[in-house]
Amino acid sequence: MPLLGVHAPNGCGVSYCGQAFSVVALEDAADWYLLRQTSALAAIGSAWLAMTSPARSYDVVVIGGGHNGLTCAAYLGMAGLRVKIFERRGIVGGAAVTEEFYPGFRNSIAAYTVSLLHPKIIADLAQNFLPTLHGDYLLIGEGDAKNQVARFGRADGERYEAFTRQLDASADLLRELALQTPPNLRRGWSIGTAGQILKAGRLGNRLRRLSTENLRTLFELFTKSAGDYLDGWFEGDLVKALFGFDAIVGNYASPYTPGTAYVLLHHAFGEVNGKKRVWGHAIGGMGAITQAMARAAAGYGVEVENGRACGLELEDGRAVRAGAVAANIDPKLLYTAMIPHGALDAGFLRRMRAWRCGSGTFRINVALSKLPSFTALPGRDLAPHHSAGIILGPSLTHMDRAYCDARLFGWSREPIIEMVIPSTLDHTLAPRGAHVASLFCQHVAPQLPDGSWDHHRERVADLMIETVDRYAPGFKASLIGRQALSPLDLERTFGLSGGDIFHGALSLDQLFWARPALGYADYRGPLKGLYHCGSGAHPGGGVTGVPGHNAARVIVADRRWRRWLG
Repeated sequence: MPLLGVHAPNGCGVSYCGQAFSVVALEDAADWYLLRQTSALAAIGSAWLAMTSPARSYDVVVIGGGHNGLTCAAYLGMAGLRVKIFERRGIVGGAAVTEEFYPGFRNSIAAYTVSLLHPKIIADLAQNFLPTLHGDYLLIGEGDAKNQVARFGRADGERYEAFTRQLDASADLLRELALQTPPNLRRGWSIGTAGQILKAGRLGNRLRRLSTENLRTLFELFTKSAGDYLDGWFEGDLVKALFGFDAIVGNYASPYTPGTAYVLLHHAFGEVNGKKRVWGHAIGGMGAITQAMARAAAGYGVEVENGRACGLELEDGRAVRAGAVAANIDPKLLYTAMIPHGALDAGFLRRMRAWRCGSGTFRINVALSKLPSFTALPGRDLAPHHSAGIILGPSLTHMDRAYCDARLFGWSREPIIEMVIPSTLDHTLAPRGAHVASLFCQHVAPQLPDGSWDHHRERVADLMIETVDRYAPGFKASLIGRQALSPLDLERTFGLSGGDIFHGALSLDQLFWARPALGYADYRGPLKGLYHCGSGAHPGGGVTGVPGHNAARVIVADRRWRRWLG
């Protein structure tokens, strides 16, 4: 069958793990091919492939073997469909993988904690530790949070329970909506319009059942900045920083940027081992989760092909046909670099070119000879705060300044860092007596105003290490090895445009029925047979598996509908 609108971009442009790809529409819009772009990998592509048949046909192919792609594939396999996942890297899992980054030391090298997913987690990170440079600290543990908050002001302690109660009420609604396909807002009348109107009506009825207090809270969380919202509740800087960090983690924004209160809420709707707003560590690292997903998918007949071949029309001439393609990649990459622009509506393409994705994240994995000793809480013997999420960002003002610095200079001179030491809970990650730590550092500019991240990566990594050393003297001297990942490295390695861990900003214009665009919030793309199953679809980013689950449900429903129509 002849191909129409073949587009194979040259150079990097918008890249997926450093390589560009194209999706090509066929004369029959239900048929798809994903073409591997000719690149420097061409010479070794076929060495990774072992299929003997010159052509294979599947019901669905999934682009990208991240956790959402694996989830989607597993549910499709459970429904009896023939499914194949195509992943460029030699390991599935996307950003949720465990790898050796220094001889003898393994870690979750990108995503590093669990909350928004609901697997069986062995160990809870039920605490947060916020030290200061002046010897004070806030240590939040399960069952003792109110008393710890009250140390910074009686009024804050009294308001804490009311604050968390209102936050939980909004998070409960969000958790409920996450598994639902949003109403698809589109002009005109079609056979599905009535169903969309009924769906919108059910949503309105659900909101109507909220109390006035809860409705007011929900509205404030969707529209306010986290800083303004928290300033209305608390007085203590460390208390506000405790919650403010969740509003800017992975989010290139100041806590005083309007809309960041929603990001705080987004991080509150997860749970671990039945505990809400709690984070956890997967024994064996994040890769233990995604490898278990891969095994589950394989158990339902799902095939995985990974390595250096990056598409469905392969170097050796083999083509893989499918009735549908599920894309587990961010919308900007999919529609600006993989699909012929002539196949898309001009307004939709303009929306995708303007899709905001870019993270202020700089990620470091470190191998340590010993645990850190903090000025605020000295001691290298294992203590509860070593197993906490350690936040080095003592105030909202500090976080605001870090963002402004990055906008002006490319990176913050006084960064915000969350450190997690998973080897305190999981002894499989490091040699006996040694430890691994994840440093999630902010803010840095996704694209530097002057120069390339290739030229500044190590300099910025040094700054991040020295920042930790200010809070925990001797930390730098305890380093055995490190791995630094700039936003550019996160894009090259994991296909995260601008290093964006959410596949697109979690702002009101890119949420719910507008994710990724009005009229396409139901996981169906603008071209027949193309579906969105990644974090660029509702409910957004985080290691949830929800977009993959929801997309699979839509794909199965469409196939049943087509069969019924004959």
